Amino acid sequence: MPAKSARGGADMPGVKTNEREGTRAVLRHSRMSASKVRQVLNLIRGQDVTLAAEILANGDREAATVVGKVLASAVANAVHNDGQDAEELYVSACFADEGSTLKRWRPRARGRATRIRKRTSHITIIVSRMPDERIARRRAKQSAAGAQRSRRVASSRRSRQAESTSTATSTDTTTADTGAEAWPEDAVQADDVITETEAGPLEESDLDTTDDDVTDEATDESADETSGDPAEETSGDPAEEKG
Repeated sequence: MPAKSARGGADMPGVKTNEREGTRAVLRHSRMSASKVRQVLNLIRGQDVTLAAEILANGDREAATVVGKVLASAVANAVHNDGQDAEELYVSACFADEGSTLKRWRPRARGRATRIRKRTSHITIIVSRMPDERIARRRAKQSAAGAQRSRRVASSRRSRQAESTSTATSTDTTTADTGAEAWPEDAVQADDVITETEAGPLEESDLDTTDDDVTDEATDESADETSGDPAEETSGDPAEEKG
């Protein structure tokens, strides 16, 4: 209701929308009717700019895209021109006024014509700094959410450490029971490649090497070194000696 004067007679008009404090952004002659734009503006009125941007980004109306650009322009004006903090702003006022109407004609039956009215609108969004109480509540809520997330992360880390410790303990227990370390898969595959050749698997006789075999090989090598060609040891030709 409009406020009454001190004399009690005439009514004093309230603050006009165009006279509200804050930083504004205006889009004129938008090729969209004001009634369609107002349905989107009703969703973000009184919301902080972060939540308002999320609402417009997830909106399925065509006006949501246009209003989102106007909101981003208003926030940019408040940050760069007035030195405000973007996280402390909210949509204090938003409205859409009717602009000029474009007249077009459509032919109808019997030589008649129907007028087509293409509406336009002027979109205005005003952003202002939130009250101190609201800012304090928001910061407390954000800090509580951050603390809760930190607790979740810490609990998940403790659970992973406990799982890794239990896995290591079970591995040590298995090794102690078997009395030997488990062979890795790579070693088993390498052993298969060495033993299983194209000629087939090696036999046990090929793998058994005794001390007698080693002794025989050494004796054969020494005999080869000492023995030579008898023809080379005799000097000269036997025919020349006889003559």
